Amino acid sequence: MRKITTEERLALVKSVGEEIVTEKEIIELFNAKKSFIAYDGFEPSGQIHIAQGILRAINVNKMIAAGATFNMLVADWHGWANNKLGGNLDNIQTAGKYLIEVWRLTGMDLKHVNFLWASDFVKDDEYWKKVMQIARNSTLKRIIRTAQIMGRLESEALQASQILYPCLQCADIFHQQVDVCQLGMDQRKVNMLAREVGPKLFGSKPVVVSHHMVHGLNPPKASYASLEEKLLDVKMSKSNPDAAIFMTDSESEIQKKIRKAYCPEEVEGNPILEYARYFIFEKEGSFKIERSKKFRGDIEFSTYSELESAFLNKEVHPADLKRAVAFYLNKMVDPVRKAFEANSRLRELRDQVLGFEVTR
Repeated sequence: MRKITTEERLALVKSVGEEIVTEKEIIELFNAKKSFIAYDGFEPSGQIHIAQGILRAINVNKMIAAGATFNMLVADWHGWANNKLGGNLDNIQTAGKYLIEVWRLTGMDLKHVNFLWASDFVKDDEYWKKVMQIARNSTLKRIIRTAQIMGRLESEALQASQILYPCLQCADIFHQQVDVCQLGMDQRKVNMLAREVGPKLFGSKPVVVSHHMVHGLNPPKASYASLEEKLLDVKMSKSNPDAAIFMTDSESEIQKKIRKAYCPEEVEGNPILEYARYFIFEKEGSFKIERSKKFRGDIEFSTYSELESAFLNKEVHPADLKRAVAFYLNKMVDPVRKAFEANSRLRELRDQVLGFEVTR
């Protein structure tokens, strides 16, 4: 097998990261290590949408191709601290098991993926020492500035457990000896906190590769007071059952949601084009649209830029685009959905999670 070059490894990481802090450091990492540790963490908080399922698998596999062993951390204690699922730890852990089962079915390269639990970390005194070191070397104001990672605003009245949360997440990085934090843009602030405290406390500083946050299907706000507010809106938009495609949705549910989705005749803020770009072209490599009779036949695109140009030039009608997106998304979800239907244990697990009352 041909050895992958540094340039090829960097191209893979850049295809994942909307922002890399820093590109120079990740090149140094490639030169120093053939294999490195990357991670992402998830609060188990109910259903899993396709960005957490399908897109997460796409990006994990790219990072693995670039040389990563990837840790998927089920942040059950973090969800408990953040009052997810009413603060019921048993329910949170059940949802965590559901997350893992979905990930197993999404095409991740499981030979290079480790599924880890925060509830195992907290049994280790060394982990709590790291949490305390981070807390002792951070001001309360600095910790509150990371509230966005929990789906909160800095101005909210936070519970004491939510003050602890960023210290836990920061400690996760050093407890796993992570080289690369590969989380969403909404998690950037705590990763930057890790870069601030890491050299002094633990003699290391992680590279941060932050992936794009795909918006929900509803229209975005007309304006945002800050980037943080925008990212929080994007994060929370996918918790709206009508504005997100979930890994358990039926074909008819996917069609209905996409049909009702916001799709302006422009690129900015258009979730349908985002789904085409980040899901369909990444997974399929091309995109075929069956056009209505007013156009001259069907059309197929080999790149997203071709689709975007055709859409802006009104060569593709929004309704035709939506039908095609719904078709491909259903194709991606279908194997997971069928696996849960066919297996009584998975079906019972899914039904348990669907029965939980979701809390913000």
